[in-house]
Amino acid sequence: MPPYEAENAIANLVKVWIKERVDRLKGWVDRNLKQETWNPGANRDNFAPSSVEMLRVIGETLDAFFQLPIPMHPALLPDLTVGLDRSLQLYVAKAKSGCGARNSFMPQLPPLTRCEVGSKLLFKKKEKPQNLQVRVSQNGASNGNDPLGLPQLCVRLNTLQYIRGEFENLEKKIKTSLRNVESAQADITDGLNIKFELCQAACQEGIQQICETTAYKVMFYDLGHVLWDTLYVGDTASNRVEVLLRELDPVLETVSSMVHNKVRNRAITALMKATFDGFLLVLLAGGPLRTFTRQDSQIIEDDFRALRDLYLADGDGLPEELVDKASSQVKNVLPLFRADSESLIERFKRMMVESNRPASKNRLPLPPTTGHWSPNEPNTVLRVLCYRNDETATKFLKKTYNLPKKI
Repeated sequence: MPPYEAENAIANLVKVWIKERVDRLKGWVDRNLKQETWNPGANRDNFAPSSVEMLRVIGETLDAFFQLPIPMHPALLPDLTVGLDRSLQLYVAKAKSGCGARNSFMPQLPPLTRCEVGSKLLFKKKEKPQNLQVRVSQNGASNGNDPLGLPQLCVRLNTLQYIRGEFENLEKKIKTSLRNVESAQADITDGLNIKFELCQAACQEGIQQICETTAYKVMFYDLGHVLWDTLYVGDTASNRVEVLLRELDPVLETVSSMVHNKVRNRAITALMKATFDGFLLVLLAGGPLRTFTRQDSQIIEDDFRALRDLYLADGDGLPEELVDKASSQVKNVLPLFRADSESLIERFKRMMVESNRPASKNRLPLPPTTGHWSPNEPNTVLRVLCYRNDETATKFLKKTYNLPKKI
């Protein structure tokens, strides 16, 4: 057999060997992640044992490849690294699958209503105020067996960070092995694809997704009983933000103690954003069990500062510029709660005219809910009027949109 035919035959055999090893690894990923419990007590660093085992198998596969008695390791290495990269990507995809996305925990907003001026919003203690419905199908009960419990989500987050941190070791191992084979030159690794780019990108995306999922599940589902059923319900002054702060404290303690230091701030930043989003939703879409007077604006502003202080932690928390950025939307909207109803109505009418929305029979069209809350967005101003407990606002809403007082 001519030399080039022999080399082709050997190369084809090695490619078959690579495919078998990669397929075996993918099967291993499928089997083991079905059994993974994301138990936070599995090891000291709180990441999944399956990730350690997977990287061990990858290391053994690389060792076996470089021990093959062939002259073309550099030429066939990309086939192996691409296959291993895809196997790692599969692991990351399965690690984040089932966590959901932030939008799956966002509530459906209730219909717009107007206030019944001067009335006391009272309800029996046994009645649970049905304000907002959260779009989740998962069981969000916080217990040790919940795969989406806070500790388990922290383990998933740490696992992706652990894998991301091992890429450099894998690349060093490959370069060292290449230089140790007889056929390799000193610069043999130049230009070779050994970066595991698919998995690196998947880890980055997965870490962001799990941070957001964890934050919005905690705020809108785990703490939904505080956010929707307590905060400012009935009497603004009697149901302030302190109860939410008390519930957030152990959450922050868990995240701070469990999450790897390289992704800890990202996890807490996501929780902070979810906190301010939830606070603003309560103010603008909290349902008819909430009403606010102009005098309540001071209470709301004080509570907003308390939430900021929670994440600043007297200089030991997040950087102030991060807190400023996350809270800017709330900060921009709060002055609307201090403004008188007459000026809010004029502001709303002006914005509707400027937006060129056609009116019919002297009735303004209802602006769509965009979710982009802003003092310059008509739906935001309209919602402040909907929760304003005074005659001017409620008469305007009755005349213009015939909004009901109850759902």
